[in-house]
Amino acid sequence: MRTGRVAVLVLGCLSALTGFALLTAAVFLGWAYFMQRDGGHFTSPSARYETSESALVSEKVDLFAGADLPEGFSSEDLGRVLLRATSRDPDRDIFIGIGPRDEVDKYFTDVAHTEVTAVQFDPFRPTYRQIPGARQAALPGEQPFWSASSSGPGMQEVRWELRQGAWTAVVMNADATPGVSADIQAGAHLAFLGPLALGVVIGAVALLVIGIPLIVAGAIGLGRHGPPQPHPVGADDRDAGDPSDAQGPSTVYPVRLVGELDAPLSRWMWLVKWLLAIPHFFVLVFLAVAFVVTTLVSGFAILFTARYPRALFDFNVGVLRWMWRVQFYAYSALATDRYPPFTLKRTDYPADFDVDYPARLSRGLVVVKWWLLALPHYLILALLAGGWFGSWRAGVSVTAGAHYGQPWFFSSVLGLVVIFSAMSLLVTGRYPHGLFDFVMGINRWAFRVAAYATLMRDEYPPFRLDQGPFEPHESTAGADGDNSGADTSREGPRT
Repeated sequence: MRTGRVAVLVLGCLSALTGFALLTAAVFLGWAYFMQRDGGHFTSPSARYETSESALVSEKVDLFAGADLPEGFSSEDLGRVLLRATSRDPDRDIFIGIGPRDEVDKYFTDVAHTEVTAVQFDPFRPTYRQIPGARQAALPGEQPFWSASSSGPGMQEVRWELRQGAWTAVVMNADATPGVSADIQAGAHLAFLGPLALGVVIGAVALLVIGIPLIVAGAIGLGRHGPPQPHPVGADDRDAGDPSDAQGPSTVYPVRLVGELDAPLSRWMWLVKWLLAIPHFFVLVFLAVAFVVTTLVSGFAILFTARYPRALFDFNVGVLRWMWRVQFYAYSALATDRYPPFTLKRTDYPADFDVDYPARLSRGLVVVKWWLLALPHYLILALLAGGWFGSWRAGVSVTAGAHYGQPWFFSSVLGLVVIFSAMSLLVTGRYPHGLFDFVMGINRWAFRVAAYATLMRDEYPPFRLDQGPFEPHESTAGADGDNSGADTSREGPRT
């Protein structure tokens, strides 16, 4: 691969990844902005707070304290705070106040009060810090330092515009007597969320406008790697000589996955392949981003032209080929100890993948086959290769009626079969041929669906495990609906 094309692709991926991340953040910020209800506020559940002392006091809140704000910017532009309190004693007035931390500390000098240091809402559990004192507090309503305050019977509410400095909220009885019990609700209106979401969207769009063309340009450059190469062939085809002598096409489905089990295999290398494959995983992150972008671009091209751009097609097939080699080496098969090559092209590696280039593709299928039509395959592959979850109540803890346990199992049929094969390698030094054939069948099914869902072919993938290292011969598979023509050189389970 040429360095310049790789550099263009990597720069495009970095730009697009950042753009997608910012776009996701913008969606969240926009959702948060429009979800500010209750008079334009986020509000917490109303909950009871109690103390035997004179007041409930929040921890200090710093808003740009000591910072030089940009010219024309005011901390008041950030939003406002809402605080509501209702005394549990209907005959007692309640007081709410928000004031500068220094003034509040002076007010409570040598006055016993309670600071709320943390609040857990599910289940509700406040954490308090008791601050001792010996004198009676002065009447809070007579103090001049409050930035916002309210006092009286029933529910009291204050709305305070955010300001620069260090601030504290106080809830106490209006007559300053000890013993405070109140239902308190806090809320906030964050005015900056809307402009921030808009700014993030603009940044995301700018990065995507830069990144997507770079990815496409890099992919086109890498996809033009010469004339189409010969497809991998099945065992029957390799012995047949000239493929033109066959009675029909050589494979059932125009997506070909090949994997030949190497022998001998190391007993222990599979234990460290996750580490050895890290360079490939790093490269595949970028290739996966490029694959998603080029698939989307190709989808629009198919909608307008009914053709998959050939250079992008070759690039995407190369990406899937690279992924299959790494999976064959690592934990989707563990069937070779040969290190995968760093290339999109076909090589003599024992794992290979290819797709017949389609002359034309359906415009209408583009919008439905990747999700609706492929859904039955997704459900099956979720069990065969995707993973499933089991748990038990291990180390159960019960808090306020809620039970907490730890998961103990996450796997798939493919994962279990590969684990059994790895154990066999470790103990006997052999990879069971029957298990290898089954592993190949699951991977073959998955890659056929991947090619279909990423718009490379319109032919619907078969619901069938074509096992063995090679693709089945169409004339044999078509006669009895199985893969008995594949890899007839050795015995193994056939589905």
